Amino acid sequence: MPFRPMLPNPRLAALAALVLVLAACALIPFPAAPPTPTTAPPKPTAGAATALPTETAQPATPPASPTPTIPPTGTPDCVGAPGIGDPYFPALGNGGYDVQHYTLDLAVDMAASLLDATASIEAQATQELCQFNLDFHGFDIGAVTVNGQPASFAREPGELVVIPAETLGAGESFTVEVSYSGRPGEGVDRSAPQYSQGWQFYPGGALVAGEPTGASSWFPVNEHPEDKATYTFRIAVDSPFVVAANGTLAEAYQENGATTYVWEMTDPMAPYLTTVAIGDFVERRTTTAGGVTIRDYFAAGLAPEVTALFDRTPEMLDHFETLFGPYPFEVYGVVVHDLALNFALEAQTLAIFGRSFIGETVIAHELAHMWFGNSVTITRWQDIWLNEGFATYASVLWHEYADGREAADREIELYYDNMTRVNLLLGDPTPDNLFDPIVYQRGALTLHALRLRVGDEAFFDILRAYHARFRHANATTDDFIAVAEAVSGESLGAFFHAWLFEEPLPDIPEMGLSQSAPGG
Repeated sequence: MPFRPMLPNPRLAALAALVLVLAACALIPFPAAPPTPTTAPPKPTAGAATALPTETAQPATPPASPTPTIPPTGTPDCVGAPGIGDPYFPALGNGGYDVQHYTLDLAVDMAASLLDATASIEAQATQELCQFNLDFHGFDIGAVTVNGQPASFAREPGELVVIPAETLGAGESFTVEVSYSGRPGEGVDRSAPQYSQGWQFYPGGALVAGEPTGASSWFPVNEHPEDKATYTFRIAVDSPFVVAANGTLAEAYQENGATTYVWEMTDPMAPYLTTVAIGDFVERRTTTAGGVTIRDYFAAGLAPEVTALFDRTPEMLDHFETLFGPYPFEVYGVVVHDLALNFALEAQTLAIFGRSFIGETVIAHELAHMWFGNSVTITRWQDIWLNEGFATYASVLWHEYADGREAADREIELYYDNMTRVNLLLGDPTPDNLFDPIVYQRGALTLHALRLRVGDEAFFDILRAYHARFRHANATTDDFIAVAEAVSGESLGAFFHAWLFEEPLPDIPEMGLSQSAPGG
């Protein structure tokens, strides 16, 4: 999720320790733990700390213990699994197909807070399919078709079960169309963190923030980051509302007093990164030195000092390109709602902010997610540190560039001091702790320790090679370790095992940091 909680813990506003961190060094609040999506497996028990193995004695990542969801015994082989098999959340996503593209046609009634919509989903069957599921909450279903033929369907909690008129063959491309209407949010826990609730109307506007499972609150979806797809959003609203969404604005046209905005996201995107923003927005366009267009949408009437906080975004993006490699999308930008949000979220190409949770640390964190989290996306939620640890460390790198190495070292020392009081496994934080501060801060410490071990040249070569290898794809912790070892030429199994899968905080001798003497 994002320092989203998007940055160093944008979402854990309730954590007193984190508040102190924010005050001390403009850290991003870490997000609160998201609600358990659908059905989560029992909370794993963190293993006891073990002695540091030799460099070759122990693999860095132990096998995940939960068992992926599979169809119940006796289910025909042609029934797609009701879960994609994530070790933490077996019921999330669905098996049997791979989505290629979503086209979402939405007529939005802002006065009544209603949607009248059609979702067209282009997919490829990965097995013979006589039945498959889509993740979906609420709404009245008008019709479901598969390849233009009416299909039978049923509703289960959080699921739309589709039975096509004809069985789909393995490898066959097919299109599912679902027409639906109603008020988004039915079946969604509105007491859950706001960044996880999906589509939300507010007076004068609407926002969409859905990590890890908010996408299914407003369209039928294979809701897991492993199934990335491209998107077309066609959103009709009464004038003078403005609509912003992921990607680029292909066209906007008026008809019968309404304006339809057509947004295209042509690079693969995980469902939790989708967003739509509706309101009275003012667009601001700038361009980086490298030629990347930045289009920001600011709520009309925001104080100039709020919008000015984003003035250095082009410089940030240029700097991150030198560290991580070319920016992976056609455009970037933010949407700032006129709301007192206590989080920020790295929606793909259009990061989400409120007027009250902004600062260079958070802005850098969300921007860095475009490389790590959005372009390179986790294969399983257990590896969330690959998103949040990387984005948190990117904010440290920004402070190093903007304020000097000493300022960055002070931030690292503060993280280290914070983490001496936390006992959780970074590489296996458990489903209830996806957005715990440890994921952000110990994740950043892990990368800094790696940098000090292999040296700056090898470290930044590792980051660039990792992004290049998994650009617009999915990766695991083991994938990152493999790249780090290949680029550095070192055996790093024991190093990563100590940082990721043992509770005691390893020393960082290069900085004089240890459990017994935090801060040197």
